[in-house]
Amino acid sequence: MATKATILKTLKVRVKDKHAKLLRQWAYECNQVWNEANAITAEYSYIPIPEVGWVRTHFSAFDLAKSQAAFKKAHGFTIHSQTVQEVTEAHAKARKQFKKDKLRWRCSGGSRRSLGWIPFKSGATVWKNGQVRHNGHFFKVWDSYGLSQYEFRSGCFSEDTRGRWYFNVVVKVPVVELSGRGEIGIDLGLKDYATCSNGVKLKANQFYRNAQKQLGIAQRANKKQRVKAIHAKVKNRRADAIHKFTTQLVRENSLIVIGDVSSSKLAKTKLAKSVLDAGWYMLKTQLDAKSKRMQGVFLVVNEAYSTQTCSCCGRMSASSPKGRTGLGIREWTCPDCGTLHDRDVNAARNILAAGQCRLAGGIPIF
Repeated sequence: MATKATILKTLKVRVKDKHAKLLRQWAYECNQVWNEANAITAEYSYIPIPEVGWVRTHFSAFDLAKSQAAFKKAHGFTIHSQTVQEVTEAHAKARKQFKKDKLRWRCSGGSRRSLGWIPFKSGATVWKNGQVRHNGHFFKVWDSYGLSQYEFRSGCFSEDTRGRWYFNVVVKVPVVELSGRGEIGIDLGLKDYATCSNGVKLKANQFYRNAQKQLGIAQRANKKQRVKAIHAKVKNRRADAIHKFTTQLVRENSLIVIGDVSSSKLAKTKLAKSVLDAGWYMLKTQLDAKSKRMQGVFLVVNEAYSTQTCSCCGRMSASSPKGRTGLGIREWTCPDCGTLHDRDVNAARNILAAGQCRLAGGIPIF
């Protein structure tokens, strides 16, 4: 009998506030374990060897395992032993990624404190008696997913800027059969955050800009909690809008193609505030994850000349919008075939064509 295909998914639920004190204590201990690993790798990054000289060392998580266990015992920390291993492994992974022997310290207090983080391995946390059981303690959560039906893998407890705690866990979920068979291209922009080749648009709600007035009043009044609440509301509104938009696209289309516009590069220009408010990276990440779960195809293609090229005849005319000077041209007519184009819809259609050609064997050069 064939087993049903599954994929990994991370579920996030909020932990009741009464557990915050204990979680903050564990987060402090995790920070100390991280800083101890940081101190060791920084001090002993080079060791002297006779007749050779100073030789660089490469500490792995396994090399630090015994010293970290002894450090936990000496300080009487109450975090799970697997949490100590996870923190050390995360430190080693970060050092390898950034090619550094010393990373930033994790601060437990002050204005630049690190947000709480308590990782755990598979098997360290279970669902029991309607609660999450970890390290001998039970945590009540707002169970919006029905966690009892899942087998917990690795995950973490995490804290947000308002001091609220969340339980994040990786679980296996069955792959959902794809219902829609459409194909769609997406052009990212700032007048409309996303425009589809079928004319559907994610309107520019300007989540942050709409809250600037309230944010400024709260900042001048030095109401720190209110400032954090406004930022959280902006974040939640953006995530909600993008979630609804991406869910609709994935349900209706088996092929989704999007342009490779870089938000990180545009964030260094005068358009930074609008680019970051649009949440392009979040949009791409959600489309990628949801497409995999629905057995769809998600592609990122080169969108060069997609605005200037006619999606009907494939010609690039002198009257088509070009560069930043042509941003004001929202509609234009192709002089070769006479087709009236909406600027963004035309670009989305060309992006879709590029994705279809990639599946067939390459991206066309306009």
